[in-house]
Amino acid sequence: MFDRRATAEILSRVIASTTGRVAVELAVVQGGDTSAAFRVELDDGTLLFAKTHPDPPPGFFTTEAWGLEWMRSVGAAKVPAVVAVSDGDTESPAHLVLEWIETGSAPGDDHRFGHALAALHRAGAPRFGREDRRTTGSLALPNEPCATWAEFYGSQRLLPLAERARQRRSLPEPTIERLVVLADRLERFDDGRPPARLHGDLWAGNRVVDRAGESWLIDPACHGGHPEFDLAMMRLFGGFGAEAFEAYRDASPLADGWEERVDLHQIAPLVVHAVKFGGGYVRAATAAIDRYA
Repeated sequence: MFDRRATAEILSRVIASTTGRVAVELAVVQGGDTSAAFRVELDDGTLLFAKTHPDPPPGFFTTEAWGLEWMRSVGAAKVPAVVAVSDGDTESPAHLVLEWIETGSAPGDDHRFGHALAALHRAGAPRFGREDRRTTGSLALPNEPCATWAEFYGSQRLLPLAERARQRRSLPEPTIERLVVLADRLERFDDGRPPARLHGDLWAGNRVVDRAGESWLIDPACHGGHPEFDLAMMRLFGGFGAEAFEAYRDASPLADGWEERVDLHQIAPLVVHAVKFGGGYVRAATAAIDRYA
């Protein structure tokens, strides 16, 4: 916990120095116990979203900002513009200031979203992983550049997750051993596609729908990866209609048998959730691993 009032005052100064405008109101919006989020109104009526963290891991907000700008530069899916970002220093707390998205009750246009996501993926990435090698996600998963999807998913996702599950005793040891074996046998599932430009954590909570029904992407864990990964993540927790997947396939045909690989791509997020939350995620992760190992 930290002093939101003091943080708001500091943020007001940061925003003024960045935008040249005065923040006339900072209203607290939903946030966690260790962070604060604000709706900021400037003196010219512009609205911004700002969030802070009292003691973030290295690169916490700058990594997110880079991902937002990486997606936004494609001009396909809507992504809020980054106004200001810092991982914190002696003068101000770590913060990220973004364009405000006015949400509403209109349903999201899944057809348009599917086409936009396909265009985002087609923009591609230099390699699988990240050129800057920054970690992503709450478990700080590595993103070392890799030449193939099989190498990336095995060495940068499944093996690190197996180690974290072992350290925290989150999965039964036989399941962890099968996960390690699977990480070394992914070539049979690799269709040779070049790396796509992925959101990386595309569950429904990271898709925001505005008052016009337009979909926006937020809170990414961007990296170069297989396009089926984002699609599998969309199916893991629901919230995306059939039209989104149909529109995606119309714009970017998927390889034969892609639906048979959905569970394979879901192994990584399922193990992440098993490590963090346990419960039914342990059973779901074990079942997915057993299917392919």
